[in-house]
Amino acid sequence: MTMRVAIVGSGPTGLYTFQKLIQSAEPLSIYIFEKGDRAGIGMPYTSDANDRRMLANIASIEIPSLEQSYFDWLSTLPRAILRSYGVEPETFDVRTFTPRMLLGEYYRAQFVSLVARAEANGHSVFIHEGTEIEDVVPRGARARLATTVGPLKEEFDRVILATGHMFPIDDDPTDHYYPSPWSGLIDADIPASSVGIMGTSLSAIDAAMAVACQHGRFEQEADGSLSYSPKDPDTALQIALLSRSGVLPEADFYCPIPYQPLQVCTGDALKREVSTGEEGLLDRAFELFVTELKLSDPAWVRKMKLSELDADGFCDAYFAARLASDPFKWASQNLLEVERNREAKVTVAWRYAILRMHEEFEELYPELDEGDRERFDRGLKKVFVDNYAAVPPESIRRLLALRDAGLLQVAGIGSDYEMDVLADETVICAGDETYRFHVFIDARGQQSLGSKDIPFPTLRNMLVRTGSEIPEVGDDYSLVDPPELEGLISLGALPFLMHDRPFVQGITACAEIGAAMGHAVRQQSRRKRRRLAMA
Repeated sequence: MTMRVAIVGSGPTGLYTFQKLIQSAEPLSIYIFEKGDRAGIGMPYTSDANDRRMLANIASIEIPSLEQSYFDWLSTLPRAILRSYGVEPETFDVRTFTPRMLLGEYYRAQFVSLVARAEANGHSVFIHEGTEIEDVVPRGARARLATTVGPLKEEFDRVILATGHMFPIDDDPTDHYYPSPWSGLIDADIPASSVGIMGTSLSAIDAAMAVACQHGRFEQEADGSLSYSPKDPDTALQIALLSRSGVLPEADFYCPIPYQPLQVCTGDALKREVSTGEEGLLDRAFELFVTELKLSDPAWVRKMKLSELDADGFCDAYFAARLASDPFKWASQNLLEVERNREAKVTVAWRYAILRMHEEFEELYPELDEGDRERFDRGLKKVFVDNYAAVPPESIRRLLALRDAGLLQVAGIGSDYEMDVLADETVICAGDETYRFHVFIDARGQQSLGSKDIPFPTLRNMLVRTGSEIPEVGDDYSLVDPPELEGLISLGALPFLMHDRPFVQGITACAEIGAAMGHAVRQQSRRKRRRLAMA
């Protein structure tokens, strides 16, 4: 009997799972369920949640290929189409940052090609667009699915949950408070008034762009700089980006891809430290971190007096200069440095070393005891996030243009602030400062979720009854507790994996997770075939 597989969600994780599945020599029946109107795109890249000015923070060189690379696909598009998305046909390359909507169209095109390849390889594919799965119901060795309009008759040998991001739902929608940038902001008519945005990451910047572009436009000047012109010269629009520290992200920097190997702080070296024992593990790992930086960029290490710092003090030293500087002045200087280095293909060694080490520390994180995890979250984690979450240079140019137009400020509100969402405004009190906003957008990004947040009632109840606050998955992302779910339900949704993987995000993580889930199904299919043959 042909193995029947359900993929719930057809964004990047679902697509990379599908890509691996259809490499199976055994014919599979693959059912793809997408609650949106078009399968193969994913929420962060749809027109419902974006406009053409919102940029993805990943370039073609970093995106794992499907049927073809993103750059090769872009190269097939007519010049007029590229220009309509703000991409210059004569100058774009593998490191160009493009709009999220254009990346979504790439994934849709690859989905169509993957379906064709699947059918050519003898697989049966069933696509259910506009179909939201409401429940996952395990029944012995198989599972059934229920949609919002009723249960499905099919039973599945494997259910792969690739549901992607989950942001708060606005239970009491208003025209002045948005619990995430994905909760109707794009279609909203935002008045030219005081707008507060919680966060300074790319999501927050995009929220600011969504508002600003309703009230004016960005223009390229003759000298290459960017300016912003409001439709109304007397506009009352004022945008504030708020965060604990009040620093802006830095611009994405040039570096070799694929990554060059680390010399000291390698995965094997960290595993040896794990084998030594939990006590002092973070401090021993930090010593390897420092040694790697000494080899990579000794001048920067001396400047930072890194030899005098420990795992707790490094974060403060790392951010000290930025905190002491005007955020826009720092952003302007950083942008000039990044653009100069990109042109000359120069890599800042210490930045590159930290970028590569964040992946090794993510593997170490589950091995840390509770105290070391808390220390890591307070310190090194912030450094790693700041480094890998660098934003497209164009996003920094846009922020500077809004600042030059007198429409943007950045404020640090610390961690001890109070926020009240009132009937007609949002008020934030931070120390001696009080901020009042007619419109407020919470753009702090995806928060980690646990068993109680699983959106499928039957499955959620099974997980909660185990007593585990966090869904436990194996190396192939199969749920392993309760045991009857192992090999039946795979959980590849990023929000539920963040507890033990603090940096799990983005397309590269989707590709790794999808490949692991797809490979596990292929192995399961072969095992089932052998058992049938022996019988």
